[in-house]
Amino acid sequence: MSNPQVSIIMGSQSDWPTMKNASTTLDELQVPHECKIISAHRTLSRLVDYMATAKERGIKVVIAGAGGAAHLAGVTAAMTRLPVFGVPIETKSLGGQDSLLSMVQMPGGIPVGTLAIGKAGAVNSALLAVAVLALSDADLDNRLADWRQARADAVPMEPKDD
Repeated sequence: MSNPQVSIIMGSQSDWPTMKNASTTLDELQVPHECKIISAHRTLSRLVDYMATAKERGIKVVIAGAGGAAHLAGVTAAMTRLPVFGVPIETKSLGGQDSLLSMVQMPGGIPVGTLAIGKAGAVNSALLAVAVLALSDADLDNRLADWRQARADAVPMEPKDD
């Protein structure tokens, strides 16, 4: 996308099925974004180079998804003053609890806004990014309000038998 405002980064290709939900949500709200595979462990120099230019390229929020040790969000937050939202990826060994604890236990002074494990976290990371951007964009604020209202309107008042 041209002029991305949100960067979605993930540790590996295997994170894409989860992180695609953040991208889809941003697409629905017409927020320009980019998606990259950048590992805090295997491609650290790529992360350093990428974050060195993020702000000057117009990035305003970073969403970082990773599983296991899940250091991507924390290392990214250490490199920037931009808001960083972390999405713990569900893992086979511990169901994503390992990822969650890695992200949520950041030392004071290096914040990572950590979301739920998996798809819900990915969707909510995009919605938080939109909420941040909407503070200075009235059109986006209206799109977010409409998006949320459409979901509220879709909830039935009474249960039905299948």
